[in-house]
Amino acid sequence: MLITSGLAMVLFVVHQVWWTNVQAQAEADEALSRLEQTWTDEAPDPQTVDETGAFEPGEGFAILRVPALGLASPIAEGTGTEQVLDKGLVGHYTGTGMPADPTGNVVLAAHRNTHGEPFREIDRLAPGDKIIVETATASYTYEVAGRIPETPPTDVSVLRPIPGGSPFTTSGRYITLTTCTPEYSTRGRLIVFGQLVDERPRSRAA
Repeated sequence: MLITSGLAMVLFVVHQVWWTNVQAQAEADEALSRLEQTWTDEAPDPQTVDETGAFEPGEGFAILRVPALGLASPIAEGTGTEQVLDKGLVGHYTGTGMPADPTGNVVLAAHRNTHGEPFREIDRLAPGDKIIVETATASYTYEVAGRIPETPPTDVSVLRPIPGGSPFTTSGRYITLTTCTPEYSTRGRLIVFGQLVDERPRSRAA
């Protein structure tokens, strides 16, 4: 019985740490390819697309690229576990800013461990590193400006238009990345802040 129980525990850990990554990464890769293909096939007109509106929960609408980490991950609306995060996607906190908004805070969340772990290495980001959000018609580049190493999960101030704990004091166009910390724990949240430094049509993105 002890051997059986031990094997069951080992299999559970393997499933959580390894197999969920395999499954979620496959789903995220498929969602990324689907988004890029849709944008190529439909070639939306920037003059007619409203990118400040709301999207359905679980609907993919952008791609997050972080060159310093080699990260390219689809962004979907909402932060539901089964519908978004456990599929290896980056989730957009509903009600927070959108990249096209004239001011506001685009707040994103993703797993740091298991289920594709898109935000596994965001603790490595340093001031000056670029965070790029690519939509159907535009590319928005943010520059990392600060972080909170750990804050309680109840700290909703980071969702504000001027995120709490950030170096920002006036209205602007910001991005906030959130994930669990320390690794393999949900005790706190690691927060990374960025500020928009460039906006251009997606066709002219570098």
